[in-house]
Amino acid sequence: MRNITLGSTGITTCQNAFGALPIQRAEKAEAIKILRRAYEGGMTFFDTARAYSDSEEKLGAAFEGMRDKIYIATKTMATTPKAFWEQLETSLNLLKTDYIDIYQFHCVNQCCRPGDGTGMYECMEEAKAQGKIRHIGVTAHKIQVAMECVESGLYEMMQFPFSYLSSDKEIALVDKCREKNVGFIAMKGLAGGLITRSDAAMAFMTRFDNVLPIWGIQRDRELSEWLSYMDETPEMTDEIAEFIQREREELSGEFCRGCGYCMPCPAGILINNCARMSLMLRRAPSKAWLTEEMQAEMRKIESCLHCGRCKTKCPYELDTPTLLEKNYEDYKRVLAGEVTV
Repeated sequence: MRNITLGSTGITTCQNAFGALPIQRAEKAEAIKILRRAYEGGMTFFDTARAYSDSEEKLGAAFEGMRDKIYIATKTMATTPKAFWEQLETSLNLLKTDYIDIYQFHCVNQCCRPGDGTGMYECMEEAKAQGKIRHIGVTAHKIQVAMECVESGLYEMMQFPFSYLSSDKEIALVDKCREKNVGFIAMKGLAGGLITRSDAAMAFMTRFDNVLPIWGIQRDRELSEWLSYMDETPEMTDEIAEFIQREREELSGEFCRGCGYCMPCPAGILINNCARMSLMLRRAPSKAWLTEEMQAEMRKIESCLHCGRCKTKCPYELDTPTLLEKNYEDYKRVLAGEVTV
């Protein structure tokens, strides 16, 4: 098992961290059981967010009385100082703690700086001075914004999507974090469900000694898989390297990562599923994609307003309406039996 040190924070934790977004979909008792088993299996770093409904509450219930044994990162989507302090106090109360190890601006569209007129970075500085947070971090989906944050010298942590499908630009961001001694947390290590071989995903991560992946975990069997890699970490074999190369060739070009930042859609389209349906049918076959309920969701594409809001909100600058239409045409061919999955 490797340990990862997160830049200048000095936080050192095992090579696999727990992404607590999915546990908002688990019953509370089950979520607590999974979280405690993760800790017992060696995980000490847990990532959540104020935006993840009751995820913080479940972490607080699971780890009450053992705060010094784990690291907690959470996030705020606040855009005003008033909302910042309200969300910070809510997070502290739900997590049953008086401090947060890493507090992050969540999915930023700009690099907040002192004196920029928003007052947001000053809030981070004051919260740190009060001892309510220990390190200032940021999460982003836009590579230019992420690079600006790292180069600013204002942030101790960067959280960004990173997987074996990442481009040279994302790898350059990881390298810049190493150069600037900024910790790097890799979210979406399975590319939102498009990557289906966890051993390949893990082997790729081991190539970067400054990257801490947070794996989204909702079920006990998912946790078992990641815990098994603590002692027997997959290595980058020739077979895995060749597999990854084939994957990159198949998924080159534009595809929806399913992040959901384009939502809500004024036409009610479930964009984060519908815009990548072709890939999910091919790579993660499931009868659930073909139910009457999902067919009804896909038919909503016919009511697209072509307002362009999804395009302007997409952090990957995708032509989302065109992707929706393409996926809908593929979907209809599958339903008609013209294509098998």
